[in-house]
Amino acid sequence: MTGWFQAHIVGTGRLPLFCFFVAFILGFGFIRLSVRMIRAKVRWWPGNITSGDMHIHHMVFGVVLMVVAGVAGLAAPMYPIGWRAGAAGLFGLGTALVLDEFALILHLRDVYWTSAGRLSVDAVFVAAGFTALLLLGFTPVGVQSVDNRLGVPSTSGGHFADFVTTVAVVFVLAVVTLLKGKFWTALFGVFVPLLFIVGALRLARPGSPWARWRYAARPRRLTRAQNRERRLREPVNRLKARFQDLLAGDLSRPADPPDTRAARRHSSSR
Repeated sequence: MTGWFQAHIVGTGRLPLFCFFVAFILGFGFIRLSVRMIRAKVRWWPGNITSGDMHIHHMVFGVVLMVVAGVAGLAAPMYPIGWRAGAAGLFGLGTALVLDEFALILHLRDVYWTSAGRLSVDAVFVAAGFTALLLLGFTPVGVQSVDNRLGVPSTSGGHFADFVTTVAVVFVLAVVTLLKGKFWTALFGVFVPLLFIVGALRLARPGSPWARWRYAARPRRLTRAQNRERRLREPVNRLKARFQDLLAGDLSRPADPPDTRAARRHSSSR
């Protein structure tokens, strides 16, 4: 195990990325444990951090950690690598605290324990999956080619044109995949470009921009997309929701619409 770590992590310069990943996973696990203990009102567990009537969310501390770690990473010397690894670990911890409340940042209201809060867990999954692929040695499409080009003193115009054309085609396929509502396909397509072709050719998801633009006058195709969503996507989404609830706590409560929250505040103030 030590030999593998030395050869594949330290020897390849991935130690900072490894420290980021470990701190990110541990940070997310700890903060979810903490909020679940607070929600369960465990007496011996520290409660929420407040200042008067204001609840200070943990994403605030995450932002501070990210700023400190980012500046430290920029100021740290390239060698020894331990300085950069330490800064990366601190950055991973801050990132976990921020992404754990990603849904709150997006909605600008407290949806942490609602179904809308699942977006935070999705954001954590995406960041963890992306980092894990990088740790395993996968590189985004085109990055290796760029590195190779930069290492060559002179590049023929034909080869450069081929490279630009390839990147342009991949970009178009990626945009089509995203417009069809296939986010996970697009994410992993960054590392396996063949998935972009699959995502671009297959039916769009019913609620996606592509379906709204292209299927309005093609009811048959829209019906096929809806049937596929019910048959394939909905069982997977239910399974994912159960896993998220097991990992992050019960997130099944629907979020209140803004007008309901406003009416509730108004009635409580009278």
